[in-house]
Order: sequence, then C-alpha cells, then structure tokens
Amino acid sequence: MDSIEVVLIMLLAVVASAYIRRLLPRAIPLPLVQIGLGALIAAKSSHGVDLEPDLFFLVFLPPLLFLDGWRIPKSGLLRDKGTILELAFGLVVFTVVGAGFLIHWMIPAMPLPVAFALAAIVSPTDPIAVSSIASSSPIPKRLMHILEGESLLNDASGLVCFRFAVAAAVTGAFSLQTAALTFVWLVAAGIAAGVGLTLVVTWVQRWLVRHFGEPPGSPILVNLLIPFGAYLVAERLHASGILAAVAAGITMSYVELSGHAHANTRIQRSAVWDTVQFALNGVMFVLLGEQLPDIFRLAGASLEESGHVNRWWLVAYAFAITGGLLALRMVWVWASLRLTIFKQKVRHQPRHKINPRLLLATTLAGARGTITLAGVLTLPLALPDGSPFPARALAIFLACSVILISLLVASIALPRLLAGMTFPAEPEEQQEEDLARRAAANAAITAIEKTQIELMESDACVDPEVYPQAAARVIAFYEHKLKEVDPESEQAWRKTDYAEKELRLAALEAERRTVWDLAKHDHISDEISRKLVREIDLMEARYR
Repeated sequence: MDSIEVVLIMLLAVVASAYIRRLLPRAIPLPLVQIGLGALIAAKSSHGVDLEPDLFFLVFLPPLLFLDGWRIPKSGLLRDKGTILELAFGLVVFTVVGAGFLIHWMIPAMPLPVAFALAAIVSPTDPIAVSSIASSSPIPKRLMHILEGESLLNDASGLVCFRFAVAAAVTGAFSLQTAALTFVWLVAAGIAAGVGLTLVVTWVQRWLVRHFGEPPGSPILVNLLIPFGAYLVAERLHASGILAAVAAGITMSYVELSGHAHANTRIQRSAVWDTVQFALNGVMFVLLGEQLPDIFRLAGASLEESGHVNRWWLVAYAFAITGGLLALRMVWVWASLRLTIFKQKVRHQPRHKINPRLLLATTLAGARGTITLAGVLTLPLALPDGSPFPARALAIFLACSVILISLLVASIALPRLLAGMTFPAEPEEQQEEDLARRAAANAAITAIEKTQIELMESDACVDPEVYPQAAARVIAFYEHKLKEVDPESEQAWRKTDYAEKELRLAALEAERRTVWDLAKHDHISDEISRKLVREIDLMEARYR
C-alpha cells in the first residue's frame, strides 16, 4: 500500500505542477516546478522512494524515447545528420576527456576513472529537458531539430563511456580496442533490434487484423508495448536499449505512412500517447526532486571524509563542473561551425557567418536530465575487494547538481538571449504543405468522379440527379481547398479560410451545447448524446 500511495501522490504532484506552472513566470520550465514538488514530498514524507536504476530505465525511458523518435521530423534528421552525429558522438568523447581531467584536478580525492565516469554520465543532453525548455524559448526550428536529434543519440555514447570508466575504476584496467568494438555492437545491434522488432510486430498485427478483424483498443496497446519489447530485446543482446527504443520510434513513423491504421485508432492513440508522455515526464522529474535530500546528505558525509568540512565546496564544485561542460560544448560547437563554413568555401557554396547569440544559445540549450540521474545511480556500492566505491555519493550529488544548474541556466538565459531576434521563416515548409494540399485535393476530386460513376451504375433505381448533386457538393469543398493555395489569391483565400474556421467553430459549439441540453432534459438518451458530441468533437479537431 505504501508504494501505491507514493505513486498516486507523485501523479497528483504532476497534475498540480501543470497548474502551478501557469501561476509562475513564463521563464521557469515545468521540470523545475516538478523537481521542487518532489523535494517537498521528500520533506513531508516519512518514507522515501528506493529508486532502482534498472527498473527506472525500463519503465520510463523506452516509451518516451520511442515517442520522440516517432514524432521528430525525419527531414531535419537527414538534412543535418553530419552536425547531429558530431554532437552526439564527437562532443561526448571530447566532454568525457576534458571534464574528466577537470574534475580530477579539482577533487584529487576522486580517482581519475571515477572522474571520467562522472564526466561521461553528465555528457548526454536530455531530450525531455530540451523539449521543455524549447517550449518557452523562441529557438529556431532547425536548431531545435538538431538539439533533439543530438539528445536522442548521445545517450548511447555517453552510457558506453560511463560503463567503461566504471569498469576501469573497479578493475583498474581499460582496453581501447574492447571499448571501440563494444560501442559498435551497442549501436548496430540496438538499432537493428528496434527496427526489426517494430517491423515484425507490425506485420503480425496486420495479418491478424486482416484475418480476424481489429478488436477495439488492441492496436493502441500493441503500440504501447513496442518500445518496451525493443528495449528488452536489445538488452538481452547486450546492446543499447535506448537506441533500440529510438530506432523503433523512427521506424514506426515510416510504418505509419502505409496508412493501415483506422482513423479512429489514430485519434485515440494520439490522445493516449499524449497522456503517457505528460505523466512519465512529470513523474521522472518529481522522482529526481524526491531523491535530492538524501543525495545531499550522503554527499556531505562523503565530502567530510575527503577532508572538506565546509559543504559550500559542494556548490562550488557543481558550478565549476557545469561551467566546464558549457565551455567544452561552446568550443566544440564553434569548431563544428567553422568546419562547416570551410566545407562551404571549398565547394563554392553560399557561406553563412556565425551568429554569436545562436552559438551561445546552442551551448546553453544542452540541458541535462533524468538519464544522467538514472545512470549515475548505477554506480556500484563496493569494489571487488569489499571496500566502498570511492566518492560514490559525491559523484551522485554532483551529477544531480549539474542537472539542476543546467536547467536553471537554460531556462533563465535562453529567453533573454533570444528575445527580440527574428529568424527567417522556412519557406520549404509552407511550399511542402501547399504541394500536399493541391495533390491531395486533386486526387480526391478524381476519386469522387470515379466513385460517382460506380454508384450510378450499381444503383439504377435511384433518381439520376442524386449522385451528381452529391458529387458536386463534395467536389466544391475540394475546389475551395485548391483555390486556397493558389499563389495568385493566396492572401485573400487565407483570410477567407480564417473567417470560415471561426464560423465553423462557433457553429460546432452551438451544436454541442444543444445536444447537451437535449440530453440534460431527457429528450435524447446519453448514448445518442455521446455519439453526436464525439462527431462534433472530431469535426472541431480539424480546425483547432
């Protein structure tokens, strides 16, 4: 019962955080509110949460990473794949080496392998934290796509570096060749597991639906289970479960293009995933806040053992490490941009100057999050000889501090840094939308004309004017959509479209209220009212 109560309290805290966030200044991101509520729960609760890192990874990360991989724009990933790979892999290694030596220099009591382990686990940025910060900052879309792609892929490289640093701390040995081969296997087998499982499950599900029909809710439940299956299969293969979940999400986005899912299923599934994302994101940060008091207490004891009595040294170390991470990131991003400009010069392509504000924004936007927390908690308690793992509590505290400081710095500095900046619109997005609307409308008109002829031939008893009149009404709707994207009258038609949208929304609201009033006075049954209101809601969703 205690565990159930804790879970319910945390879910209530997530709900409360959404309302509290609306009462606070816009610059404060939702994760910080949730961390604060978690710390409040820890202060008022008589029993804390014993966080199991392996269980944490399994329950929280697969569905969230799967959803991020599913929804991230694939065109952005492919277009900027070079930059994303440089940040996701090159920057991680650069950060591990640079920050590892910095940490060992500042804290000589922390052995070099442990310092490298700490540097490795704070090197990956967190996709959930990045998305949360971006929601309150005017970050350009292209930069946002790069940051999201980086945060989805750098977990594997950071966790591999962390694993080998811990192994070196425990055994005192390190093999670069073994580390390289293991990294290749983790990445390749993890991606293969995610792609393969998604394709197999999708094929089996389609076969079952084709032969036995589609039970209500079954496709959504299968969709929810895919990321967990991909993660577990990859872990059984000793590969990266995190990359498997991301690869499964990206594969699902391509599978979705086949259009086999029913429209009703897609609508319900989207609502279910939005709820899962909101709940899991929130609980993760609430858990982080709940762990902070115990982590601070253990880190203070560890600091006293190393000879520092003043606990303010903990704060100094945390800010110094965060500053070092930001400096290393800025250097790498600047070098990457300079390399890109050099390539453009060699290829005689138009060159772009480095915008200092965007350079600094890219640096600050690399916030750390719950992957860092879950990873650092996997540090072993003892060495093979039975002695305690050196500076374990201190490493955990510093990792948590980096999470908090990076979130604070990004949430406070980014809105101010980017305020007043105007970013050029990405015209290809509007062009692609107009192209899709024209092609879809033309295909719809062709299908209507063909279906009209088929219906007239199969139903000769009906008034011959029925089908032409119905077809004319439907075709008029699509002809309106074609005119809407005609470049010659684009502005006028967009204004007309806005006016039509507002009128339709007002009409739908009046319909809904009338249906509710009829049900309230027992003029129609609840079942009929729910059916009609659902139809109205689906129509309204098109215009929101």
